[in-house]
Amino acid sequence: MKLVMQVKLLPSPEQAAALEATLRACNRAATYVSSVAFDSGVKDRNGLQKLVYADIKATFGLSAQPVVRVVKKVVDGYGALAAQAKASLLGTPATKRYRKAMGHPIAFRPEAAQPFDDRCLSWQPDARTVSIWTVDGRMKNIRYTGAADQLKVLAEHRKGESDLVQQGGKWFLIATCEVPEPKTYEPVDWVGVDRGIVNLATTSDAVNYQGRGLARYRNWCARKRAELQKKNTRSATRRLARRTRKEHCHATHVNHCISREIVSVAQRTGRGVAVEELDGIRERVRLRRDQRGTISSWAFHQLGQHLAYKARRAGVPFLEVDAAYTSQRCPRCGHTEKANRPTRDHFSCRRCGLAGPADVVAGVNVRDRARSAWVFVTMPVPAPT
Repeated sequence: MKLVMQVKLLPSPEQAAALEATLRACNRAATYVSSVAFDSGVKDRNGLQKLVYADIKATFGLSAQPVVRVVKKVVDGYGALAAQAKASLLGTPATKRYRKAMGHPIAFRPEAAQPFDDRCLSWQPDARTVSIWTVDGRMKNIRYTGAADQLKVLAEHRKGESDLVQQGGKWFLIATCEVPEPKTYEPVDWVGVDRGIVNLATTSDAVNYQGRGLARYRNWCARKRAELQKKNTRSATRRLARRTRKEHCHATHVNHCISREIVSVAQRTGRGVAVEELDGIRERVRLRRDQRGTISSWAFHQLGQHLAYKARRAGVPFLEVDAAYTSQRCPRCGHTEKANRPTRDHFSCRRCGLAGPADVVAGVNVRDRARSAWVFVTMPVPAPT
């Protein structure tokens, strides 16, 4: 499986200046290549490289291999844009967003990430240094640091390109690692996980991960955004961007902690992890105006992704099951009715009287559905006659 590892570079002032000059030169070249691709309509890698190769080397001071990386970055950008348009993520061709995206060449920010392959960038894991090509020549012995487990995975499994990134005056390298997947074991049972907004996750073991703290933090961020938007200055816009990144990183950290604990419990007890399949839930529900901000910032998909990849990495079975009526169905007698859930937090079966926290009942229903679904997943396919 593929994992992305990010390490922090510790360059000297001279090295940092060379890295910044390199990043800006590469992105200026990428913007130029993008305009050529847009005007000529040539967006395949080989054809575009023939058009711009000589001009980029002469104009922007890039050597041969960085030119190839710049062209590939532009081609990948137009490929991603075409995929978004095909998936209707930009709206219909009549919308302003679609016309703005498709009617102009892609522009690259001066500090946008730049990919480097092994010809442009080499790693020395034992010394924890990298050697990287820059417009000022090859910069050697640039130190980097990171968590111990990250550095171990990076040294053993790094493969392919590495991206040079500048964020907030700091430098990072993002590398792709190909980590072998352990064999998935046969689960003795399942941990059902119900995802929500008030309670971010509730397991069938009655373990509850509340979202109260995250909700308070998001509300505080929303007030700060409103204050900064009123100022309408360049400084306020920069602070808005920093605030958005911090909010996103905080929510991601919370999801990492929750998913890590759930997968660890499942692995320790020999069970699998099961979640509800919530794809398309935002399109299926009708919301009041005051609920739209809350539901749009609900990171249930990211939590599901974290659970899935952490389970794969640990060899823990993972399943997505049907989410229909999990909070209204009685796990004891099977009676399903809206009145079984008189309030958001409470469940009380109208037939058999089973009562308890609604989210725990939903987690139990997810667990029961995973038990049934796993039988069909592992059932051998009959041989053709």
